[in-house]
Amino acid sequence: MTTAEERLAALGLKLPEVATPAGAYVPAVRSGNFVFTAGQLPFADGKLAGTGKVGDSVTVEEAAGFARTAALNALAAAASQAGGLDAIKRVVKVVCFVSSAPDFTGQAEVANGASGLFLDVLGEAGKHARSAVGMAVLPRDTPVEVEIVVEVA
Repeated sequence: MTTAEERLAALGLKLPEVATPAGAYVPAVRSGNFVFTAGQLPFADGKLAGTGKVGDSVTVEEAAGFARTAALNALAAAASQAGGLDAIKRVVKVVCFVSSAPDFTGQAEVANGASGLFLDVLGEAGKHARSAVGMAVLPRDTPVEVEIVVEVA
């Protein structure tokens, strides 16, 4: 049986540093056996991976990649409160916010980028309930924001 850390490494990924909040909040909070993350943006190497609206200047494929990056950031925030990635027992809930052009209706396809990462890293424990929500605009003009709730050991 492989661990989440081993699966992450096999994907050629590592947990990034937890992002510094841009306001009066923390990246994640543990309450009992659950960790709730703040919304995570698709930052990679300290830079926002892209900007714009999905269905306009951002394609579904690009946005799904951004969702995957934001999901990795969410795992990092959750792991920081859980005691490490392998302390995460399961992803319970995912919310994927998608900055959408007015006629764009493919939010679920974008959210699949995040869902896929959780399944790739956590296997069965990565299966979750999910909401994919279209928004007029998101902070910093990011195309995607992801937040999660995880159960921890």
